[in-house]
Amino acid sequence: MNDFINLLERGKTQFHVVNQCKSILSENGFVNLCMDGEFNLEDGGRYMLSPYSSMLVAFIYNKESVNTRLAVAHTDFPMLKLKPNPIIRKNGYLQVNVEPYGGLITASWFDRPLGLAGKLVLQGENVFSPEVRLFDSDKPVFIIPNLAPHLARDKKNSETDMQKELIPIAGLLSSFPDEDSSNPLLSYIAAKENIDPETILDYDLYLYVYGAPTFVGLEDDFLTAPRIDNISSVSALCRAICSCKKPTCTAVTAFFDNEEIGSRSKQGADSILLKDIMEKIHGRKPDISNMFTLSVDVAHATHPNYTEKSDVTNNVILGDGIVLKSSASQRYVTDSEAGAVVSALCQSNHIKLQRQANRSGMAGGQTLGPILSSYLPAKAADIGIPMLAMHSAGELIHKNDYLALIKLIEAYFTN
Repeated sequence: MNDFINLLERGKTQFHVVNQCKSILSENGFVNLCMDGEFNLEDGGRYMLSPYSSMLVAFIYNKESVNTRLAVAHTDFPMLKLKPNPIIRKNGYLQVNVEPYGGLITASWFDRPLGLAGKLVLQGENVFSPEVRLFDSDKPVFIIPNLAPHLARDKKNSETDMQKELIPIAGLLSSFPDEDSSNPLLSYIAAKENIDPETILDYDLYLYVYGAPTFVGLEDDFLTAPRIDNISSVSALCRAICSCKKPTCTAVTAFFDNEEIGSRSKQGADSILLKDIMEKIHGRKPDISNMFTLSVDVAHATHPNYTEKSDVTNNVILGDGIVLKSSASQRYVTDSEAGAVVSALCQSNHIKLQRQANRSGMAGGQTLGPILSSYLPAKAADIGIPMLAMHSAGELIHKNDYLALIKLIEAYFTN
């Protein structure tokens, strides 16, 4: 669990998640490749490549096997993104303009200490190759205070007006009196990084929930933290491929950005990038008849206070093991043949397995599985660990399910 907790704490943004995974992989013998030119792969070699700073592929090459087993997850999660020209001066307060990234539960972001992290893009020697630097405030610098109920009696519904209500406070204007001065937030960032504010050309900066993961429950068996969706899957896949001594296949893990907003980006799953990488690994078009894909993302557990929101015959309980997800609409990619493979793996390795199906009439979410299947149409299944409070600032899982997920991915690569 320590690796997982560490990734939750350090993975403040998708860029930090990938950077931390690269460090873990490097410590376990994975060497960097570039997309330029051919891959010169050795049997049993461990490799990784990161064409973009929020996307990563790691694999162990097996020259003797025709089989490829792929496991994928996403590096991003719901956050608040800092807009360009973000400074708002209003009624004595210094505030910053933000917009939601992904489907966050907005109510859970009020009254929380919020940090700032992401990447800075700085002037470089070549205008087409600027310097990219990770940034983390390492402390809470914002807060979004709630409106007291005494003043909210005329509020007609529970929806949040994003542009009005979700604007964080950064400080008092009395501390930043000169309206004509440079952007005080960029000045703060530049001072922390020991650079000239004028060298900051652009940025992708996000507000994140500041706080340590915490075990709760009478037996300390539940874990609550921000960003569990989907750092839990990324961590399990990273841990499993690192511990894989001799896979019976070419074992591939791929971590994509932008799943929370539809995956349609160069670093998202809805692109030809992974297909191109797979062709470079094998030196030819991938043979889908010898390929299997696991799409790994958290699953909706049955909420004890809202059982009517779940399927009537497929209850999903925290602590009861891995979840195999299926849907008639193919929002989850699992079919019966792929589902049977996952079931057999769990049976032979004594891993608890439960099934999820959405309540009829409720669409539910969509995963990377159906998207990747349009580019790599191999057999595929959607799996994950069960979760409550998905997309909240504090999500909830059971630690045993995470450990079971690692065991399943290890079996997937070695059986």
